[in-house]
Amino acid sequence: MLTVHVRTVIVAIAALLAPLLSMVSTAAAQSIDQAVIDKGPALLHDPASPVLGNPRGDVAVIEFFDYACSYCKAVEPRVAALLKSDPGVRLVLKEFPILTPESLIAAKASLASVKQGKYAQFHQALMAYKGPWQTSVIFDTAKAVGLDLARLRKDMAASAVTDELLANFNLARSLRIFQTPGFIVGTHILTEPSAQIDFPRAVAAVRSN
Repeated sequence: MLTVHVRTVIVAIAALLAPLLSMVSTAAAQSIDQAVIDKGPALLHDPASPVLGNPRGDVAVIEFFDYACSYCKAVEPRVAALLKSDPGVRLVLKEFPILTPESLIAAKASLASVKQGKYAQFHQALMAYKGPWQTSVIFDTAKAVGLDLARLRKDMAASAVTDELLANFNLARSLRIFQTPGFIVGTHILTEPSAQIDFPRAVAAVRSN
């Protein structure tokens, strides 16, 4: 059992360290935000990254996601609600297939669907799917939203699709995003669990700065 004297010393040391730890935490956050600013063109203006919501919106929300990610699927309705309620939000989607082999197939198919003008429908359908995750599901879903499967498979093999995925992996690594979903609002990487993110509040914070 700690004596009163030892406890007093520990409390005093903790009180002395608290401001220093706060400064370190603040400096780390500022460093990360600066990294986001430095990567701004790649994050915000990559023509290969699909955009939902208002393409000219005043606040950008960037999402790194994987179609096999249950947390991504769980947060999707709230992201969709944000886009519906706030016409000033621009959602930039970064395909980040890190969880399963099927994740890579889904990401390639999703990016390829842009050629047929069906990205939004396909993306939303894949996000809404809750059953066993198999390759057949990806192409069945593609067919269900009206995609030409032969053309889709051909477009999946395009170098532009592979280049976009590699760019996303490199971006995520440079920003120390190692899991999904990963959200950036404005220049700030959201670090709280996705279930706890208050998207309208995060967007309002960007507008107030």
